[in-house]
Amino acid sequence: MNQISIINKEQEILAQAEGKGQGVLVYNDAYQEGDRIRICGEKLPGFYWIQIDECVGKSLVYLTGILEYRIPFGEEKGNLSPKAFEGERHLITVRLAEEEEYRCRRNLAYNAVDQHGLTSSFPHASANVETRGESAFAAMNAIDGVIAPQSHGDWPYGSWGINQREDARWRLDFGRMVEIDKIIIFLRADFPHDNWWEEGTITFSDGSVMTVQLEKGGHAQKFTFPRKTVSWLEFHDLKKADDPSPFPALVQFEVYGTEREEI
Repeated sequence: MNQISIINKEQEILAQAEGKGQGVLVYNDAYQEGDRIRICGEKLPGFYWIQIDECVGKSLVYLTGILEYRIPFGEEKGNLSPKAFEGERHLITVRLAEEEEYRCRRNLAYNAVDQHGLTSSFPHASANVETRGESAFAAMNAIDGVIAPQSHGDWPYGSWGINQREDARWRLDFGRMVEIDKIIIFLRADFPHDNWWEEGTITFSDGSVMTVQLEKGGHAQKFTFPRKTVSWLEFHDLKKADDPSPFPALVQFEVYGTEREEI
């Protein structure tokens, strides 16, 4: 059975629902600080469609264990729609994905339910710096599927911000081996506030390295390469353009490919 639970900071179960193949929980109460959503999949590891809130995108997630999502409050919620997790009625769903859904060619980086500290759901983004530790500039923003490069700050303008660090490094973990052959990068383009990167390096888990030349603008910048099998990649050695602004940022990082036949 797929099981969904709402748990408070005292570890008490406030609500729970389960179902074979699909689980649906309608929670008729307001969230309180410390509340978490716990999702237990019936088959682990496995692929699941998860919707953590009706105002957060549904994602095809690879689960390797129990998912515990902390309900965000205050500043932690800056990268989400103001409607998310509000009110006294909430819809949470989980469904075991069909094989044709996860076997198809797709953006393997997309995950709107990523969060700091999650180690059992993938893809997962992390970085060695996030501007002032604010959610509006978190690493996870680059895989949430929201592309609005014209400004910066709270939703829908979330991005990965580097706090002017010269050694900024962004990482994407897939949680298993995948086969990929295309990357699409969207830079933030809030000019003249922003700068941009003219060049970046992508290191893959197989040891290969690719340097990409980037352009000014918030458009899709596509890079293709011979198919490779990897479990993670890192985006680093980011070279800023000769511009007065010290603020380049990453809006979205898409990775296209398929699952390995063995999975």
